[in-house]
Amino acid sequence: MVESCSNASVEERREWEHFPHDADVGLRGWGATPADAFQRAACALTAVVTYAEVIPCTSVQVKCEAPDLELLFVEWLNAVIYEMAVRHMLFGRFAVQIEDGHLKGTLWGEMIDVARHAPACEPKGATYTALRVAQEPDGRWSAACIVDV
Repeated sequence: MVESCSNASVEERREWEHFPHDADVGLRGWGATPADAFQRAACALTAVVTYAEVIPCTSVQVKCEAPDLELLFVEWLNAVIYEMAVRHMLFGRFAVQIEDGHLKGTLWGEMIDVARHAPACEPKGATYTALRVAQEPDGRWSAACIVDV
């Protein structure tokens, strides 16, 4: 499944959210699978930077690996943050495949347009603070952590 970020409010979508943490920001994504939750958390990451629409015109491939889902989640977010920084891009669409501790992801986005995107901040990195990837009682998966901004 490919997750496209929309400008709908969190209350309407309930697929991702931000939560406060001192000077940093927490983000959480929900989905039917861990991969879905990771994709939606990446949408929350984009929303930390901008609420403007991000046009998915260029794709970027990323790969990560880690011994468990929680560490893989941090690696995933840090891969997205790295690609944002080095390519001067924002991403508005994500696809994730997870198998045996390996993640293959595709990010779709565009070059940052300061006038249109009005970036609020630049994420520096995902942290292990409030890190949690788990299946909830309702069967959905959630993936959350604090991002240093």
